[in-house]
Amino acid sequence: MKKLLLGAAAAALLAACTTVPAPEATELAETPTTEAEPAPVETPAAPVHVVETTSPDYWGEWGIDTETMDPAVTPGDNFFMYVNGGWFDTFELPADKVRYGAFDLLREKSEQQTRFIIEDLAAETPAIDTPEGKVAALYSAYMDMDAIDAAGLAPAQPYLDQIAAVESREDLAKLFATSGFASPINAFVWVDDKDPTTYIPQMSIGGLGLPDREYYLKDDEKSVAIREDYLGLLSFLLTKAGYTDAGEAAADVLALETEIAKADWDRALSRNPELTYNKVSIDELRAFAGDFPLDLSLETIGLGGQTEFLVAEVPPTQEEFDEVGLTEEDAEKLGPGMPAVFELAQTADLDTWKAYLTAHFLSDHASVLPSDIDEASFAFYGTVLRGQPEQRPRWKRAVSTVEGTLGEAVAAVYVERHFPPENKAAMDELVANLRTAMHANLEDLEWMGPDTRVKAVEKLDMFNPKIGYPVEFESYDTLEIGDDAFENAISAGQWNLEDNISRLGEEPDRNEWFMTPQTVNAYYNPSYNEIVFPAAILQPPFFNISADPAVNYGAIGGVIGHEMGHGFDDQGSKFDGHGVLANWWTEEDRDAFEELTTALVDQYNQYCPLGEGDPCVNGRLTLGENIGDLGGLSLAYRAYQISLDADGDGVVSAEEEAPVIDGLTGDQRFFMAWGQVWRSKYRDEAKRQQLLTDPHSPAEFRVNGIVRNFDEWYEAFGVTEEDALYLPPEDRIRIW
Repeated sequence: MKKLLLGAAAAALLAACTTVPAPEATELAETPTTEAEPAPVETPAAPVHVVETTSPDYWGEWGIDTETMDPAVTPGDNFFMYVNGGWFDTFELPADKVRYGAFDLLREKSEQQTRFIIEDLAAETPAIDTPEGKVAALYSAYMDMDAIDAAGLAPAQPYLDQIAAVESREDLAKLFATSGFASPINAFVWVDDKDPTTYIPQMSIGGLGLPDREYYLKDDEKSVAIREDYLGLLSFLLTKAGYTDAGEAAADVLALETEIAKADWDRALSRNPELTYNKVSIDELRAFAGDFPLDLSLETIGLGGQTEFLVAEVPPTQEEFDEVGLTEEDAEKLGPGMPAVFELAQTADLDTWKAYLTAHFLSDHASVLPSDIDEASFAFYGTVLRGQPEQRPRWKRAVSTVEGTLGEAVAAVYVERHFPPENKAAMDELVANLRTAMHANLEDLEWMGPDTRVKAVEKLDMFNPKIGYPVEFESYDTLEIGDDAFENAISAGQWNLEDNISRLGEEPDRNEWFMTPQTVNAYYNPSYNEIVFPAAILQPPFFNISADPAVNYGAIGGVIGHEMGHGFDDQGSKFDGHGVLANWWTEEDRDAFEELTTALVDQYNQYCPLGEGDPCVNGRLTLGENIGDLGGLSLAYRAYQISLDADGDGVVSAEEEAPVIDGLTGDQRFFMAWGQVWRSKYRDEAKRQQLLTDPHSPAEFRVNGIVRNFDEWYEAFGVTEEDALYLPPEDRIRIW
């Protein structure tokens, strides 16, 4: 199960990430549209602010903007473009965006609304020791580039001096375990997958400057060019730190990171909790560490005295290999794992580790260091890797910093201003209908036997939906914020580390949220068996309280179903209703399920949006999200049909059929709403990175790759075998 490590790269060996790993999430972002059409937003008890979006925030009279369709496209040839082609063909990506779509439009709105809240709070000149005062100070300090440039590297120098003073592996072990410094090992405290009533220290390989191990190991022309550009960034950073042999030192750092990448595991295989759940004793961990001073690291970070750990990348025995069902091809994608990284920590040249720490320290804190460092970092990570011509405006990045550091301090105001109670009530009803639909789907599954079905129903009944906002917000009482942007970043990292480590010995808080209400996203958390929908995603085009019901079911209904589907995807299905990693399947049913999922993998492996020589969709990496989409839309469609069945007899009669609106039937509007939700446009570089690293398929395949498996879609749009998306009935996949 994917766990987003939301912390800075500063989280060190045996150091926690800035927050606990976030669970499964829906799409991560998209990109803005054409000329902005400002729309006033009411803000109770506050000045009226105007929110501007790059694309018109207009979704038609009944929930779909038919003006942005392309009627020249046959729905059965390219449903994504049929629904969105008019927008797609005319929209130009802004220079500070790598992709834009419905998600990004809402994020623009949330970003500006959060900025208005910050500015309103600051206007009241709150005391610095209050949450409001900390928000204002953090934002103001980040915005003050004149002060940041004037300070130069002086704020960072004490930390660079600590690196320069390293003379032994003991010194190295301490820095690896100190907040603010990089490390080849991520560590954090999170619940034990096999005992989700307790927290346990967990470790995984990290510390790479490139997005994934494949960037170091592939020898195609594009990968080689990216490494050359990365080498240039490393050399620049080391020059800024005073290295006279920066080029040579940079080459050593790249070589060291390449060795870490070789030890790491394939991203798709790393999704498998049966493979990555390895509980080891302190003595076993010491054996992995060899001569590296592990105990010193543990003491430094606050994990001294811990007797058990979960370590992700432990090479499986042949028996374990066979139990998980891996192939010889899979074996080639598993590096030697954590023991090899500990060996590197002990044996790699100490000066190379110092150069590594120095370059990463400057890179990790680039946004609060002088402009030339910030710009060099963006030139590589923004332009080279993602094709972004221009950096985002400073104020937007300042809002993101506040969100990542003090997000819940502005959340209560956001909810008051932008999430009316009737939206929450309507969402509660939608979720209930989706749960009913899932019950009905489970009863109809031909491939699942009765014993497994009972367990599946138990898990569904234990789902905990969270809508809008948490029951209480973080107070940040012990987080110190001042007028120095760099020191604020260091302080926030230390606070998050201490907050995470402090969980040990506590009972997990099932009321905790891992996204703020103003976040445009959603997630499923397998350890808590919960689906979570922040307030910010519950607005058009996802949820529109005045829209046609078919649109709401096809849009937010599909997204709710997607998150519910994560509880039953290829990895989420390995957790029971209590959040325990445990097998509740019969062998026959698991085999039948994997036959279906393998067919879905094969479907998605065929999608190659960038053409020959570039990566295609990785059907295995994206399997969980694709199952979520497929199952989610299936649940949403059934829930929509249930909503039409007024007399509850299980049949939608002619009198109960949805009306035709603007010439479109209810079923047509339902599927079009799903297509509109995923409206997106990408730069090629960003799409390439997504194909290599992201468990989500590109947007067009979240539409076309899903609807072509629905008989109802064929009927709604008259799709025949003459159409490009046509699949023979026997090849159409329905899992949940």
